[in-house]
Amino acid sequence: MNYVARLACGFGLVLASSVSASAQTYFNWMSPEITGAWSQGYKGQGVNITVVDDFSSRSRFYGNFGDGTRYMRHGEWTYKEIGMLAPSATLRQDDFSTNAQVKLYSGLNVLNMSYGMYAAANVSLTQLRWSAQESSIISYAKNGTAIAVKAAGNDSVAVTGVNADGKKDVLNLALVGTASAIFVGALDRNGTTTNKALIASYSNFAGTDAAVQNKFLMVGVRGDLTSLYGTSFAAPVVSAYAAVLGSKFTSATATQITNQLLNTARQDTVANYNIAIHGRGEASIARALAPTSIR
Repeated sequence: MNYVARLACGFGLVLASSVSASAQTYFNWMSPEITGAWSQGYKGQGVNITVVDDFSSRSRFYGNFGDGTRYMRHGEWTYKEIGMLAPSATLRQDDFSTNAQVKLYSGLNVLNMSYGMYAAANVSLTQLRWSAQESSIISYAKNGTAIAVKAAGNDSVAVTGVNADGKKDVLNLALVGTASAIFVGALDRNGTTTNKALIASYSNFAGTDAAVQNKFLMVGVRGDLTSLYGTSFAAPVVSAYAAVLGSKFTSATATQITNQLLNTARQDTVANYNIAIHGRGEASIARALAPTSIR
């Protein structure tokens, strides 16, 4: 691919603590709402989640999701996070260095992209030669055949903006206006009406483009607890929520699940809510699951 470099949207620090855990265990970096979904039996069963990420490089970092300190690759961290929140979903790893078409499977498909693809600000989308990997992701999002969950980025700029290095995330740009893409930014905590969350200092925000605002969600990223910071660890929460939601609404399409998550986001748990910053607001799996049917 010309002009483009991949960059993961997360980073980690050393955290020294260790506790034991098993599948479907609640940890305090999670939103408490997830326990309500689990108690109703919605854990992602019947849904496919493909994590497109780094599973092969030498780059590793420390973190702890509550079950002990580990030293893992970026993709191994995002994969683990999704599995902890949607323990019954079928997860697959797709290394982002393969450049091969992303496969879809029978049933609802969710694609998690916790990385960006950066090009110079003066490069247009028409100049890019997408690999089969990104080309398939963009196509699935346009056609509504898979939910494409994309980390917003860590440059403290709008999703479609230019960062301090004079570069922009062209994968973000390519997903704007598609049927089943969701951009995910990071809050500093899981918000409540009495303890509202702030946007994380590093997180990209929605910006003034209405097409982005309408497809932008935020979730808490508790790097203070896990030593894992970045919108890389926001996107997996929404991917897991999509799977949990799909395990209730088993005949829903990717676009219907996408819209349900967006339409049920909360603004009352976000401090100084502003659509140009927070998009639709904080994702709420409890609200998304509440109705008996969705359209």
